Amino acid sequence: MTSKSDHDERMANMTFASVYPHYVTKVEKKDRTKEELHQVIRWLTGFSDKAIQKHIKDKITFQQFFQKAKLNPNAHLITGMICGYRIEEIENPLTQQVRYLDKLVDELAKGRKMEKILRTE
Repeated sequence: MTSKSDHDERMANMTFASVYPHYVTKVEKKDRTKEELHQVIRWLTGFSDKAIQKHIKDKITFQQFFQKAKLNPNAHLITGMICGYRIEEIENPLTQQVRYLDKLVDELAKGRKMEKILRTE
């Protein structure tokens, strides 16, 4: 079993480019669009579509990705379970931010309304 610090380090060193295609596949499989995925990423990070594409091309790590992001002030409203972790209880800020993104992608794939995903209701 890996320790919590091993898990946090693995998350930090994983590249956004390596996970992004899985996000696209997950949402498209459930009849959502890449544009909707980008809307979710833009909401959480403040990145433009051009910046998202550059981060993919540059193969930046999640650590670099979230260092460059301007996290949405309502990101703390993202709660619940994802990948066996309760998001609001994750102590490592970077790991929590990666799980925020995972949770938003999951909600999109599950057909949740965009207003709810973007915490505007």
